[in-house]
Formats: sequence, C-alpha cells, structure tokens
Amino acid sequence: MFSKVLIANRGEIALRIMRACKELDIKTVAVYSEADRESLHAKSADGAICIGPAKSSESYLNISSIISAVEVVDAEAVHPGYGFLAESAAFAEVCEKCGLKFIGPSSQIIRLMGNKIQAKKEAEKANVPVLPWSGCGLTDEKEALEVSKKVGFPLIIKASCGGGGRGMRLVHTQASLGSAFHMAGREARSAFGDGEVFIERYCERPRHIEIQIMADEHGNIVHLGERECSIQRRHQKIIEESPSPVVDEKLRDKMGEAAVRLCKAIGYTNIGTVEFLVDKDKNFYFMEMNARVQVEHPATEMTTGIDILKEQINISAGRRLPFKQEDIRMEGHSIECRINAEDPKTFVPSPGKITALYLPGGPGVRVDTAIYCNYTVPSQYDPLLAKLIVHASTRREAIKKMSGALEEFAISGIQTNIPLLIEVMKDHDFIAGTIDIDFLSRFS
Repeated sequence: MFSKVLIANRGEIALRIMRACKELDIKTVAVYSEADRESLHAKSADGAICIGPAKSSESYLNISSIISAVEVVDAEAVHPGYGFLAESAAFAEVCEKCGLKFIGPSSQIIRLMGNKIQAKKEAEKANVPVLPWSGCGLTDEKEALEVSKKVGFPLIIKASCGGGGRGMRLVHTQASLGSAFHMAGREARSAFGDGEVFIERYCERPRHIEIQIMADEHGNIVHLGERECSIQRRHQKIIEESPSPVVDEKLRDKMGEAAVRLCKAIGYTNIGTVEFLVDKDKNFYFMEMNARVQVEHPATEMTTGIDILKEQINISAGRRLPFKQEDIRMEGHSIECRINAEDPKTFVPSPGKITALYLPGGPGVRVDTAIYCNYTVPSQYDPLLAKLIVHASTRREAIKKMSGALEEFAISGIQTNIPLLIEVMKDHDFIAGTIDIDFLSRFS
C-alpha cells in the first residue's frame, strides 16, 4: 500500500479522498491555488503545497506544477479526483514516466475512451448496442449530408473529444444540417482544439443511466448496478439516484453485462462508469465511458455499502477485488442532489462569503462538502458547494427524506439551487419516476 498520496484536486472530492486514505493509513498532501489558501481541503491534509495562482490553467491544470509538488513532498501516487486532470491522458502518462502511480486507468485507456469515436468503435466490437451513427469522424459537409441519409432524422452532431454539451447540435431536417455541422465543428475546435465531429441518430426523450464498474489488475471485473442521471441542465447532472426507477433486474443484468464486456474487451482496470441512453421501450445504447470517479459515486455507495474510493486506491496498489459479482447487493434507494452556488431561476453563479451555515443530518443522511461558515466561495471554479445524499428502504421514503433534508439545509450570504431541488422533489412526474433528460428544461 502507498505511504503518501498527493491529491491533485480541490473541494469536496479532495476531502473525500483524504477520508478514504486515512482509513487506509495513508498520509495525504493537498495542492491548492492562491484562491484556495483558506480552503478546508488545504487545511485538512497531512501536508499542503501551493501550486499557483487562482486561474486553473496556472494551478490545478498545470501538470508541471503538480509533478514538482509530488517531487517536493516525495509522494508515491497521485489521485486526480474528478474534473481538472482526472481524464487527462497526458497527465497520466507523465505520472507513469516519472514512476508515480496514477490512481486511475492507464494513459492508453484514458486516451482511447476519451475519444468518443474510438469508444463507440470499441463498444461495437464488444457487441455493446450503439445508436446508428456515421461510423467515423467527419470534417466535410458533403460527407455529413450523405451520412445523414443513412442515419436518418432527427440526428445529433457531437464532438469526438470533450463533452459538457459543447460541440453538440440537434438537427431535425436536412436543410439545417449544413449550418449546424459547421457550428458544431467550430465550437469543438474552440473548446477542445479538435474540430472533428460525428453524427448519430437522436434518441428522443431518453433516460441517462450509467453503470458503475470496478476492475482490478488481476482480470476481475464487477459492476455495482446503475444510477439514474436524467435530471440535468445543459448536460450537467443535478440529481442522481440508485437504483433507477425504470430499471428492473433483467435490464440491470443486461446493462451490467454489457458494461463488463466492454471493459474486458479493452483491458480496463480501476473504477469507471459506462454511460447509456435508454429509450421508452427500454432499449439501451452505449454513449460514452468516464474513466474516473464520478461526482455521483456516493449514491452507489449508499445502496451497495461499498466504499468506492477505498477500493479504487486498493486496486491501484495492486490488490484484488474482495468480492465477486454474485456478492454485490443493492439495498434500498438513494438520491443525491448537487447543491450549487447559483441563482435557482437563472442559474447564474453566486460566489461570495457564506455568512451562516446549517447542514442537515439524521439517519440515512450524508453531506459531502468542503464549505464552512465564513468561507468565501471563489468565482474561478465549478459552483458545486455540496452533495446531499439520502438513503431509505424505498424510493418514496428516499424522496421524503431528501425533501426534509433540503428544507433543513441552510446557507446564507450566497444564493443556491436548493429551492429548485425542493420543487423537483414535490413534482408529480419526478415522484412517479416518469423522467427523461429533458425533464428539467420543461420543469423550469
């Protein structure tokens, strides 16, 4: 096992990693930007080192600064968390060349699955269902028009690299394809430095459901069931739950087997998430794979009782998974809400000083956060303040528990999306489980 791990991240995920390391008797070192000098993650680690100015490109995304920090503190491994450099093949490769253990998949796998075109090809080879698509990247409008005749309308244009909805355009008619194709390419080039896009058939009002997997370095792979991630705004998840209200045992087995099959085919190790779209007829289609820990991993931890972060570190240290697929059991129902510093109506970020704070509690209530009273939320980073997770024996009970916890959650000095989350918990369609990825746009 490692004796010291450097955490190349900030906020609640940095603290979450620290807790896992502490239980494994591993010393931790935090990195922080000048804007995060008073952050809880910098104060809570066994050691901390400043890596640059507030701007992410000069601190949390600065590979050379992070590697220098590793050398200064003499850490054996680096945990990237999620976001920032978590899915950077270049960062993982530098760690490998420096003899550091990157707590995540290999740089080769990150590079492979980070390209959506290559990922879809690997899924096809592994006999995992995919939507009809172009079969390759496109840079020519005439070629895109020919492909559209085979794929059919409506279709969606997606960037081959990156995500977050950038480089993505929904197209309903052939007449609007040309302009949408060029706009998607320009946006992808601006955001990711690569203008290559592909086309796939648009799945109307699908559900976004993902499968959590674990794969050790000895060939053992299991899945931990699914998470429902359909409540999202501009492709950013806001509410997640496990299990999904639409997934039965038969569908869970099929999706889980497909996710494991893909991971075996590409030689995947560590933890990861295989993401699917599920249509109204319960047909599922591979969308992408996230080669890292997910923001919403606590929802799965609550239903399975498995500490995903601890197992990730164990896997990276070369240990075998302590369980087999038949040992995995999903008990009860969990819901996770992301508490963001933003206006609940306009979604405009709301950084500033927290003047008062009260966190909810009670049986089955968990809060993952790095905020505290008098903490100043910086404007330079993601507005995520906390993750509120509840667990109960049934979905209805979990919804009631989440409603109560949200009403109990009090933050003063800044605006948050808590009022919106409370409204969603009371919505008839949400309570009935009749949701899809367009739910929030219609709701709000």
